Amino acid sequence: MGGSISIIQLVLSILIFVVLFFGIGFLLNMLLRVTWLMAFIYPIIVILIIDKVKFLDYFFQPGTAFPQLWQRLISLQSSDVIILASGLVGAIISGIVIKLLRKNGYQMF
Repeated sequence: MGGSISIIQLVLSILIFVVLFFGIGFLLNMLLRVTWLMAFIYPIIVILIIDKVKFLDYFFQPGTAFPQLWQRLISLQSSDVIILASGLVGAIISGIVIKLLRKNGYQMF
């Protein structure tokens, strides 16, 4: 990620991440009937977005993979953190919406 972005790009990126992860979370919740699945999977997705390490290195070479991940995390720009956090908000909102729909009697699949 990184670099400076305009306020318009930031707002659009936030909106896109909220809508994207709301939609993915809503579909996963509807199909798998696990309400908070996307909220738990989202940190893994964030790690895959920001890291430059192969996923299996976290299991086979944790001594080098985790420090590299930590360096990438602390070097993120504030705009990147805001955008990534907005995706988590979208995933949480999808869980809340599914829960409310089920409470009101809507049975999805």
